[in-house]
Amino acid sequence: MDTLKQLILDVPNFPKPGVVFKDFTPLLADPRGLALAVELMANPFRGMGVDVVVGAESRGFIFGIAVAQSLSAGFIPVRKAGKLPRDVRGVQYELEYGTDRLEMHADALKDGQRVLMVDDLLATGGTLEACCRLVQETAKVTIVGMSVLIELPVLGGQRRVGRFGSVHSAVRY
Repeated sequence: MDTLKQLILDVPNFPKPGVVFKDFTPLLADPRGLALAVELMANPFRGMGVDVVVGAESRGFIFGIAVAQSLSAGFIPVRKAGKLPRDVRGVQYELEYGTDRLEMHADALKDGQRVLMVDDLLATGGTLEACCRLVQETAKVTIVGMSVLIELPVLGGQRRVGRFGSVHSAVRY
C-alpha cells in the first residue's frame, strides 16, 4: 500500500554493503500509519478464531502485540536463547553466517489453540520458518496463517514457509 510505503525508508548498505534495509521506524512514529499497518496485518484473520499471536524477538514483538490486541488474542514471545526465565523449548536455525537458536516457554501454548504468526519482515524466511517449527514442536496447535508488515518476494521466503500456511503481507517490494 502506497501510504505505508511512503513511511518506510530505504537505507542502502545497512547492515552490510549491498543490502537495502527497510526502516519502518517512521511508520511507528506516525499514528495513522501505525494504525493502518496493524489493521492491514490483522484484518485477514478476523473471524478465524485466533487464540494467540506468536512473534519473534524483537521487531516481531512490536507488531505481534498490536495485532494480538486488535484480534482480542493473547501474545507469546519467541526469544533468543537464554532470555526466558523458566523451562523452554528451542529450535536451531540457519543464518547466512552460521546458526542461531530461538526459544519459547515450554508451557506457553496449549493443545488445540489457533495460532497466528506475526513478524515485521519476510525475506528468506529463516526466522519465520524456525518460529513455525518451534510452535508445532511445542504443542498440537493449528497455525491459521502468517502476517508480516513487509515482504521481499524476490528472496523466496513464501516458498520456505508456505507449508505452514498462507502468508499475508501488508507491503510487498
